[in-house]
Amino acid sequence: MTSLERAAPRAAWAEPSAPVRFAEDLWTVAAAELRKLAHDPSELVTRAVQPILWLLVFGQVLARARAIPTGSLGYIDFLSPGILAQSALFSAIFYGIAVIWERDLGVLHKYLVSPASRAALVSGKALAGGIRSLVQAAVIYAVAALIGVHLQLGLPQFAGVVLVVVLGSAGFATFSLVIACIVRTRERFMGIGQVLTMPLFFASSAVYPIDVMPDWLQAVARVNPLTYQVDALRALMVEGGTASFPIALDIAVLAATVVILVAIAARLYPRLAQ
Repeated sequence: MTSLERAAPRAAWAEPSAPVRFAEDLWTVAAAELRKLAHDPSELVTRAVQPILWLLVFGQVLARARAIPTGSLGYIDFLSPGILAQSALFSAIFYGIAVIWERDLGVLHKYLVSPASRAALVSGKALAGGIRSLVQAAVIYAVAALIGVHLQLGLPQFAGVVLVVVLGSAGFATFSLVIACIVRTRERFMGIGQVLTMPLFFASSAVYPIDVMPDWLQAVARVNPLTYQVDALRALMVEGGTASFPIALDIAVLAATVVILVAIAARLYPRLAQ
């Protein structure tokens, strides 16, 4: 047996399998996105201002007014998971503008000529969007603790919050990427992003229970992924918080949303370079 013949099985064995290669490409893209954030973290600071104001101003006023029925749960406790989801939403929904900048700078073309699959490229960006939101989650936790929110700090609950925040943010970051691939200009994207954020936020259970909504809005809320993110966070994050749906269903809806949007974005991603 020649040396080449002996080396052939080893070479075949050394070649990573398709799932391993996908995971490697996904993490390479995600790590590149996170390095950009490490060089300029000012975006996270500015994004954290709005949710802090919601907790310190809006939440405190409505808690005193007692205008929204939240059962045995105090309004600030009820609101905090919704503001965490809001923070993740507002950060992720404008993620697509960075992809348009990459197109203008020529980075997108380098991604597209790489051997990585389109699904791996999109999934890597989705994962980076999810991880970015954890920084803001830490800020919300700190502010919530300072104003007396009864947080659950057990390891299983905390791990559940991390999973739900990452899944929800990854879904909305991918949704943002889909929008960017369709509109393809920064001006159009900013307009559409601003139009979408508030309806998504208010058509969810973030600031009031689903039961107090009119019937038509309840129907919208039940197909809004943010509703399921808030629902899971409310049960996992605060003491006495309960979920309107099974937590397994909340997580399944968020995961299915990510998978569907990644599949759509992977098909549309090359269009952005045209």
